[in-house]
Amino acid sequence: MTTSLPDNQLAALKSYIETSLLNGKSVATDENLLLSGLLDSLGVMSLVAYIEDNFEIAVPFEDVIIENFMTIEAMAQYIRSRKESDA
Repeated sequence: MTTSLPDNQLAALKSYIETSLLNGKSVATDENLLLSGLLDSLGVMSLVAYIEDNFEIAVPFEDVIIENFMTIEAMAQYIRSRKESDA
């Protein structure tokens, strides 16, 4: 598994998704949450708010696309790229 967030941040993101959005269901960091139906559009909006609050980045509307939010790994890579572009 290759991600671009520190382990503690990745664990926090994964924990939020599993506990707050998936009612305790455990998922792999490379599991497709959107195409599997585990995460719906309301879940994505909640996730965007969580990411903005906890990772201190802005997520523009045009970045809320399947490629950025389909897996936990994709989200981690997106967060890292936003942090680097904001720096």
